[in-house]
Amino acid sequence: MTSRRGLFVALPALAAAAAGLALPAPAEAQSVTLNFGPPPPPPYARRPPPPRRGRTWVDGHYRWDGRRYVWREGYWVRDQRGRRYAQPRWDQDGDRWRYRPGRWER
Repeated sequence: MTSRRGLFVALPALAAAAAGLALPAPAEAQSVTLNFGPPPPPPYARRPPPPRRGRTWVDGHYRWDGRRYVWREGYWVRDQRGRRYAQPRWDQDGDRWRYRPGRWER
């Protein structure tokens, strides 16, 4: 009787293997992937203020805070000698979007 019970337990796994199906491991069955769409457009287009000596204007932009997109107004940063400022931006990578914060480059 024990062998019959064992056969009924093993039968679904054998059928899946015979059909070429792989049963998911417990960790695979619990994984979750979240995809977020592109950031929303700016709430309004604001003109940057006139240039300031020794400063670079950082454009207003959205950034992801882990729950939602948050708008950050434009602001001035102090120039760094011999470097160029790369504005913060969103790049599309397949069906995902990646945020690249502003940074100084040589």
